[in-house]
Amino acid sequence: MFRIDYVGTSPYINCLPSLYHHRLGPRDRFLILSSDGLYQYFTNEEAVSEIELFFELQPDGDPAQHLIEEVLFRAAKKAGMEFHDLLEIPQGDRRRYHDDVSVIVISLEGRIWRSCV
Repeated sequence: MFRIDYVGTSPYINCLPSLYHHRLGPRDRFLILSSDGLYQYFTNEEAVSEIELFFELQPDGDPAQHLIEEVLFRAAKKAGMEFHDLLEIPQGDRRRYHDDVSVIVISLEGRIWRSCV
């Protein structure tokens, strides 16, 4: 089952943003905005590599939906079940297996994809 390993004191959520400044370069092709649920299954580098590979294989596909599906595949595998078995669990109960995940991928060439689970 999904488990958060964080043990701390309140407040658990604060309103201080986490900011990172990056000067765009010629190799920058997209921006991934997501909730923390994505990063329980991907590192930053893995998410970028997954999107780069996805663009190579399916240039007209939806990379945000692809990341969501990959999170679900990984959550199912971690729980020892098949992907479709995980999807059959009602959304409220599925929370025991993975965190909520929202993903927006913004192409620096003008397209935007968004998806959530």
